[in-house]
Amino acid sequence: MALRGIKVIEMAGLAPGPFCGMIFADFGASVIRVDKTNAVPLDRLSRGKRSIALNLKNPEAVAVIKKLTNQADILIEPYRPGVMEKLGLGPKVLMESNPRLIYARLTGFGQDGPYAKMAGHDINYVALSGILSMLGGSSTTPEPPLNLLADFAGGGLLCSLGILMALFERTKTGLGQIIDASMSEGAAYVGSWLYKSRDLPVWGESRGKTWFDGGTHFYGVYETKDNKFMSVGAIEGQFYKLFLEKLDLNPNDWPQFSESPEVRRRELANIFKTKNQDEWTQLFNDGSEYNLFFFTINCPSRWYFFSFNQN
Repeated sequence: MALRGIKVIEMAGLAPGPFCGMIFADFGASVIRVDKTNAVPLDRLSRGKRSIALNLKNPEAVAVIKKLTNQADILIEPYRPGVMEKLGLGPKVLMESNPRLIYARLTGFGQDGPYAKMAGHDINYVALSGILSMLGGSSTTPEPPLNLLADFAGGGLLCSLGILMALFERTKTGLGQIIDASMSEGAAYVGSWLYKSRDLPVWGESRGKTWFDGGTHFYGVYETKDNKFMSVGAIEGQFYKLFLEKLDLNPNDWPQFSESPEVRRRELANIFKTKNQDEWTQLFNDGSEYNLFFFTINCPSRWYFFSFNQN
């Protein structure tokens, strides 16, 4: 495992911090999670971790953290700016004792700035980043994709990337560093391509009318006869041609870039309602060379397909 021998201390928090810690555990690091003494056991991201419960208002508990971090490579903390300093566990104190320590701070708005000490959740961070304005249909309010963009992609995942970069840098300098991971900035970073491609045809229209959010008939979600769903992503010309062949539709009557995509979507919606999900799956996944970028939309009970969800 790539991170075997790396020692991580994770201060318990909501999903982003535990997700970051789980990534390190998944790749071989030894992760100790520090829980509150009265914590409710609701976290589902503790895979591969050991845990210890401490009351950080107790000086003896603070001493335990100092002892653990003296031997650790990484500390992950999700608290508002200033909390760890008040506990006597700020980076100045811990990194003085262990200069090789990588001190990762994962917050909604970063350690400084006008929003730094404000409370927030994924939807607030995605809103501030600007990405939320681009999500949702043309006839609805902006809608976030659950809490995936800021909490997990822009938060826990990017924080882990920053830590890994610091580990690499440490091989050259011998020193740790502070990672200031902001979920709002992280969400904006994940959305970099969206910002920089706004002048391209794929995003040339308003929300709900672009290639990737319901503005075309060849890229979207369709309901089946048995009230399940299929995803279609036939963007490339050769795949769109095969898509039409499978549906027995005349290419002359179905140009890919139609002037009336709403009409085409309604017509395809009616077609997909004629068969069950399994029937459509069998039709498109017939063992041929191409799969047409056509897949079932699995419900959570079927996520066992991925091995990491089996543990």
